[in-house]
Amino acid sequence: MTKLSRRRFLKLAGAGAGAMGLYKLGLEEAVQETFAQSQRGQEPEREEVRVPSVCGLCPAGCGILVRVIEGRAVKIEGNPLNPNNQGRLCPKGQAGLQLLYNPDRIKGPLRRVGERGSGEWESVSWDKALGLVAEKLKEMRGEGQPHSLVFMHGAKPGLIHNLIARFGQAFGTPNVVEVPSSTASESASLVHYLMQGWRAPSGYDWTNTNYVLSFGSAFLESRQPIVKMLQAYSRLRRGRPDHRSRIVQVESRFSVTAAKADEWIPIEPGTEGALALSMARVIVEEGLYDRDFIENHTFGFEDWIDEDGREHIGLKTLVLRSYSPRAVAAVVGVPVETIRRIAREFAVTRPAVALGDVSWQTNGLFSQMAIHALNALVGSIDVPGGIIRQEDPPFAPWPLTVEDSVTSQGLAMPRLDHAGTRKYPLADGVYEALPESILADDPYPVNAIFLYQANPLFHSPEPDWFYRAFQRVPLIISFSSFVDDSTSYSDLVLPDHTYLEGWSDDVLVPSLGYPVLGLGQPVVQPLYDTKNTGDVLIELAQELGGTVAESFPWQSFEGLLRFRLRDIFEAGRGSIVTDTFDQFWDEFQERGVWSAPPYRFGDWERVLATPSGKFEFYSQNLEHTLEAVTAREAAEKGTTAEEEMEKMLQELGLQARGDELHVPHYEFPRWVGEETEYPFHLNVYELMSLLDGRLANLPWLQEIAGLHIKEMWSNWVEINPETAKERGIADGDLVWVESLVGRIQAKARLYPGAMPEVVNMPLGQGHMAHGRWAKGRGANPKRIIGNEFDYLGGLATWSSTRVRIYKA
Repeated sequence: MTKLSRRRFLKLAGAGAGAMGLYKLGLEEAVQETFAQSQRGQEPEREEVRVPSVCGLCPAGCGILVRVIEGRAVKIEGNPLNPNNQGRLCPKGQAGLQLLYNPDRIKGPLRRVGERGSGEWESVSWDKALGLVAEKLKEMRGEGQPHSLVFMHGAKPGLIHNLIARFGQAFGTPNVVEVPSSTASESASLVHYLMQGWRAPSGYDWTNTNYVLSFGSAFLESRQPIVKMLQAYSRLRRGRPDHRSRIVQVESRFSVTAAKADEWIPIEPGTEGALALSMARVIVEEGLYDRDFIENHTFGFEDWIDEDGREHIGLKTLVLRSYSPRAVAAVVGVPVETIRRIAREFAVTRPAVALGDVSWQTNGLFSQMAIHALNALVGSIDVPGGIIRQEDPPFAPWPLTVEDSVTSQGLAMPRLDHAGTRKYPLADGVYEALPESILADDPYPVNAIFLYQANPLFHSPEPDWFYRAFQRVPLIISFSSFVDDSTSYSDLVLPDHTYLEGWSDDVLVPSLGYPVLGLGQPVVQPLYDTKNTGDVLIELAQELGGTVAESFPWQSFEGLLRFRLRDIFEAGRGSIVTDTFDQFWDEFQERGVWSAPPYRFGDWERVLATPSGKFEFYSQNLEHTLEAVTAREAAEKGTTAEEEMEKMLQELGLQARGDELHVPHYEFPRWVGEETEYPFHLNVYELMSLLDGRLANLPWLQEIAGLHIKEMWSNWVEINPETAKERGIADGDLVWVESLVGRIQAKARLYPGAMPEVVNMPLGQGHMAHGRWAKGRGANPKRIIGNEFDYLGGLATWSSTRVRIYKA
């Protein structure tokens, strides 16, 4: 055996393990032992396996194969059996080892002993920690206050997501509040509910699409699942020898997606809906719409008369009356000729799809409706190359929770975030609204907050609101693996495993259409004294006893997972079909994924689940929701429904009235800050590497953060060169970016892809904690973003803030 010098061997081992000396973060013992054996002329004896699992670093849930040597994970690759990513990974997936071996991981339960935020902790046993939590929860139930528990979580749909909701249901709190990874997906879910009757993002049959019209969708940067999106792009460009699909990007920033498109159309921020409606007018006016689909599968295109004999206008009348290209061009900043040309291209180059991520504006919901209406106009609903509805795996149903009087009374209490009320009529949850209620004890005080994959002190606009709210809450418990911004203000930490150490399932985010389920399984033994949060919740429920324990009959999270899989096994379909469940379970672990292709087109009852059974340009779900809310308010106050409707629409900041309210239309956006004081729109965006900032503690990803302008380890503000010149700002200068809320400092980068009146900043940096590679790097743009909403859907609008820029 060729002998290597110690220095040469460590250099090679370090390169193989990764940059930043990853071998020192858990692999050093293996390196030293292997070197010693090589010096003795021995072939190292080692056990090497590849364990299938699922990546947990973003919502995409790509299948992975982890190379494990002597019980240590040393390399992560894509799982070729998983149709989601087909053996490929993005840079985030490759960086998973830096999460597992990160030196800043929490190594066991912690109890705060100093002031909140002081970083003073003591280690406690799991028995002690769980005992403290159970004692507090029992006290809350004993005092008839289970509703005073708030459980904030960022889990994507799947088993842990459902388990958290079940824990809240069994305990008796209505305040289980999701912290979405992106409000863009929330907006799409609402639009599909309003126009198609189901509440989830859609998938796309990219294999057969001929034309992609994207309104601000970063499908080559942060749209999920990102690996599948990158593969789809390759397919659109070179996958069919006889056809190259056309891509048009409508966006106020020259993004990576815009750079890779055939055409970039700069647009005034917040006006995307007006452009989509003007295109709809061209398509209708010139008779380019799909007549068969419109006549047989839509409602509200033509004017109509209801069962009471009242006349209503449809989309056709609205767009012909109000959205001429000439009038709209002056609003959106796009030439009349371009509007007409793109509309015609989209209508005749079928199958064509329109997609948008425009919900970060106050008019985002109706803009998203306008964009989705284009898909229906050209018949791209549930056809090859069009929009499809994702099918979920056929899980075994959950047994009903058992409720006692304390549980029932707690669940009957109003939600702290006012979701589903006149304040946010369509919302399921509004985590950004919690601080206001907590600070005012409205409608009741909060006694405890649980945080799972939720970091509101970093992720929320105007995070100082959450800092103040946290001071009023007696007990805050975090399940984080790291002392992140919010965990640093917690009282007790019950650290979760990393995704490479525990069990999980991963339901494919809407994309392929047919059901796909990935299995997350331990690829190594836990490095530290951590526990799967699912197991912790089951233990807590059983410790609480009574009906709460009865609602959790499983002994472990793994046991619950096996229970939920039984109906998939019994269905006898898909990629794993066996005689017994044990055989199914064994093969599922070996493959790491179950899927059941192909997608079934034309199941109209499932795809169009609206009151009319059709695609609704006139949304009856929206009409019925608003009427139900105002009728309830009128009955309580002794007023009329008409009076309450007008008051509510004013409070929601909506300008439309009557039938126009229920049809895609353009609402003028609202801004935080006056243009005279704050002349620039602040546009924030997510990087492929850091996303919203949850991965800022991984050095590999810090190294590649801003490849398009060669920036790393901090953030920056992109300014149009002419704009910068007018203000005496040079490339690389430190500048202040100031809003009505506050100001932050960043490096100025002159970027020709920035519109003159728009400045752009990436999200992800500016942590106050979260480990040595994240803490104190750059500034967090959320600190200067106003806590403004698209109130109808309860969606935070991260791009509705205006700013001014000046040299530091």
